Amino acid sequence: MGYPETTDAFAITDIKKWSEFTRKELPLKKFEEDDVDIAVDACGVCASDVHTITGGWGEDIPLPLCVGHEIIGKVIKVGSKVKNLKVGDRAGVGAQVGADLNCDNCKADNENYCPNQIDTYGAPYSDGTVSQGGYSSHVRVHNYFAFKIPDNLETTIAAPMLCAGLTVFSPLKRLNAGKGKRVGVIGLGGLGHFGVIFANALGAETYVLSHSPGKKDDALKMGAKEFICTNDKDWHSPYKYKFDILLNCADATDKFNLPDYFSTLKPNGHFHMVGMPDKPLPTLMAQDFMPTGCYVGASHIGNRPEMEEMLQLASKQNIKSWVETIDISEKGCKEAVERVYNNDNVRFRFTLTNFDKVFGKRA
Repeated sequence: MGYPETTDAFAITDIKKWSEFTRKELPLKKFEEDDVDIAVDACGVCASDVHTITGGWGEDIPLPLCVGHEIIGKVIKVGSKVKNLKVGDRAGVGAQVGADLNCDNCKADNENYCPNQIDTYGAPYSDGTVSQGGYSSHVRVHNYFAFKIPDNLETTIAAPMLCAGLTVFSPLKRLNAGKGKRVGVIGLGGLGHFGVIFANALGAETYVLSHSPGKKDDALKMGAKEFICTNDKDWHSPYKYKFDILLNCADATDKFNLPDYFSTLKPNGHFHMVGMPDKPLPTLMAQDFMPTGCYVGASHIGNRPEMEEMLQLASKQNIKSWVETIDISEKGCKEAVERVYNNDNVRFRFTLTNFDKVFGKRA
């Protein structure tokens, strides 16, 4: 059948075979006057993709499913109500493609917390179709969730910013990271490297906390003032009351002795989680929060104004994510998700590329 009724996708059909991708046509939702169609040129590979297809975040996912929510491509169709994009623009899509845009949360620029939000993949539409992601030829999204990419941001570099970048940028902004603040970034992986980059860009004094001493050089190259190895005995003792914010980008929080981390926060500091483990958090007592009066929280991606601000900041400061590219194919998708799952020397994001080679020129 093909576009515009379907997208040509690399999809998972069985979570027991979660890294085996099958190329197939999947239906697109009915095109509406607020929608844009994008011919995909690149898509970042997010840990969320892996948590989803392995069943780590729950096995009840719609199959077949095409993941990928760090999408950049060319706008090839716009609805009659679309004003922010035109055919031919280079546009990006992150982890959300819909919301009601009328509820109190949406009206307060918290559409990322809308009770009726629609994820970029695996979410049902009212017409019965399921949203499909960017390991594919085309995506169709509401224009509010499509963003023009600044001209000087390279596609492969910008793609991972659309989920991973925004996921750390939003809490950094909301917790007022900036000059005069100290931010400790826990975990120097795909999320954590953006945590360092954007905390620095906002003017904060930035530190990296990691159990992997081999990442010290990379942390310092990214701009961290200091690298703290959390495998060292009593690592936390020299850093009591040091940080305004601990941005936890690791997905192994179930293994943490959280009171050690809390002890490094200033009074009323924040331990904020953006890395989401498959397993429950450790048991805590209310008394664990008392020594510093700290707060613990988590967040979900970011809103449209934060996305636009992040992209402009990246453009202005010539920020570059650390990216390895992989050609999209059954083999390429398999390699990417398996290496993310196994933490196999990923430094620090993957972007799937060369979509034209597989899907042809799309207009």
